Amino acid sequence: MIAACSPLDVVAPSYRDNAVPITSKALFTPGRYAGKWYEIARFPVPFQRGCVAVTAEYDLRVDGTLGVVNSCREGGLDGPLRQIEGQAEVTGPGRLRVSFDGVPFVKAPYWVLWVDEDYQTAVVGVPSGRAGWILNRSPTLRADRLQAAREVLAFNGYDLSKLVLTPQ
Repeated sequence: MIAACSPLDVVAPSYRDNAVPITSKALFTPGRYAGKWYEIARFPVPFQRGCVAVTAEYDLRVDGTLGVVNSCREGGLDGPLRQIEGQAEVTGPGRLRVSFDGVPFVKAPYWVLWVDEDYQTAVVGVPSGRAGWILNRSPTLRADRLQAAREVLAFNGYDLSKLVLTPQ
């Protein structure tokens, strides 16, 4: 999950039709997912209000979990840096449970809905539909790849009219 301050706020609206089944990536390799991701687009969530230049950096730990550091700039590309550290445990193919240091008792589901063969572009969602992200290894994304990512979100029931691009 891309969260600069806290995990999913339970009062956030759902951006997907929960009658549509949501699917995670069956062939998912956590070690290949490790590294830096840039947020290309997201559905608005309270904990990211005012965030731009959003990134998530993952590292594979010896116990099989992923460490995560989520970062953003507040109010503009030159704004103050905000970061939060956490961990993600693999709970199934393409399924992670993410928790953040200093945020007790919350472990949020984070499903990789799609990642390309080279692990350069990913689409992430949550079963409740309260969040979703398009991520890329570089801060820009070609139009055809953005369209493919949008199609994955739509296939999983997301309302694309609510998706917003993230300034990088």
